[in-house]
Amino acid sequence: MKILSGNSNRALTEAICAYLNLPLTRAAVKRFSDMEVFVEIHENIRGEDVFFIQSTSYPANDHLMELLVMMDALKRSSARRITAVVPYFGYARQDRKSGPRTPISAKLVANLMTTAGADRVLTIDLHAGQIQGFFDIPTDNLYAAPVFVKDIQDQFQDTKDVIIVSPDVGGVVRARAIAQRIDSDLAIIDKRRERAGVSEVMNIIGDVRGKRCILIDDIVDSAGTLCNAAEALMKAGATSVSAYVTHGVLSGQAVTRVTNSPLQQLVTTDTIEATDAVKAAHNIRQVTIAPLMAEAIRRVSEEKSVSSLFY
Repeated sequence: MKILSGNSNRALTEAICAYLNLPLTRAAVKRFSDMEVFVEIHENIRGEDVFFIQSTSYPANDHLMELLVMMDALKRSSARRITAVVPYFGYARQDRKSGPRTPISAKLVANLMTTAGADRVLTIDLHAGQIQGFFDIPTDNLYAAPVFVKDIQDQFQDTKDVIIVSPDVGGVVRARAIAQRIDSDLAIIDKRRERAGVSEVMNIIGDVRGKRCILIDDIVDSAGTLCNAAEALMKAGATSVSAYVTHGVLSGQAVTRVTNSPLQQLVTTDTIEATDAVKAAHNIRQVTIAPLMAEAIRRVSEEKSVSSLFY
């Protein structure tokens, strides 16, 4: 197989290549003076099983365009199969019409990737699992749960007073899966979102008094929901609050908001490359999903089961 990297998260790609003991295929992803994307592959890939790793993180549109242009280059270079490995699928939050005259951008991006030449998609913790149905090609949605469970067991060695908390009703399935693995109780935060990026905590379903709370979510962007949830949990009698979130978007003043919040720690994966501000934050750290993604890539290439990684 051949593995290529875009500009969004080269460190993750290099870690995946190291796990698989494979060299990173030489390619250039450049810009013309007007920021137009130009791609050139410097090795023969004819007849190869190719994996292109690229998150559509900030700047989302630039990285998405890199992904599409690379897919076209790979197709025109006669690759046998092209798998788009998108650790963070950036438009996943636009998975339905949220109001009159609004787009379903996740479906649009799925169509673009398929048209550009992708034969298969590999991603992790889609915002909504049904987005897999937006693609007319095989799509594997991996889960960060095994990575989080191991880290929780290392950090919270005695989990008797630990309770897993979902910050909203939509994340209950994700939170329950982790709660079952560490044999802990589950609480849910009922919130009302007045407008995009702004949330108000309304009620906590479950008893968190005297418990160490662990919030579980898939995306942290502005961090408003997480910080509001942490404050509400502490007011309800929790002894501490931590958070485990797959995709650390952390845009705008999110890092400052997290560092000033009651959150003891915010743990994210490296699906999105950490900024300098994230690296400097005292209560934010990353755990790697490189071994998990590398093993999934190996199994896709060898036509073996991917789902058995999680059961």
